[in-house]
Amino acid sequence: MSSTNQSSQAILESEKPMSDSITPRSVASLSDAVHQRSRLAILAALYELSKADFRQLQKTTGLTEGNLGRHIQVLENAGLVIVEKGYSGRKPHTHIEITKEGIHAFEDEVRVLKDLVAKATRDAKSTIETKSGSRKVMKNIGIPGPIEA
Repeated sequence: MSSTNQSSQAILESEKPMSDSITPRSVASLSDAVHQRSRLAILAALYELSKADFRQLQKTTGLTEGNLGRHIQVLENAGLVIVEKGYSGRKPHTHIEITKEGIHAFEDEVRVLKDLVAKATRDAKSTIETKSGSRKVMKNIGIPGPIEA
């Protein structure tokens, strides 16, 4: 391990955890293959469907053929999806299936994102309560905020 990596590792290990289940280290350990928004959308669709054809994923994500193909390739190289190519009659069909590793990576991503949002919400509520000295629920969003004049 290089000295830069060792010092980065030491900084991450020494930082105070943000909550019981999330630490700077857990955020840093998220896979770039999953975190990119288009790949996250692909994995979210496959998490729900388990298996989909290329056209179905294209409709769901709104990506162009080239972009979708490249993102699927990245996910396949990371072991998060399996790509099966074949024919239905004379027409080529590509089916994409999420792997167990893909399911775990997606669930880990969602867990960390939920924890980050929960922590940010707690911190925001605490800041608002401290600054305003009193509480009032802001209409429609349910977040405590300052009393309006």
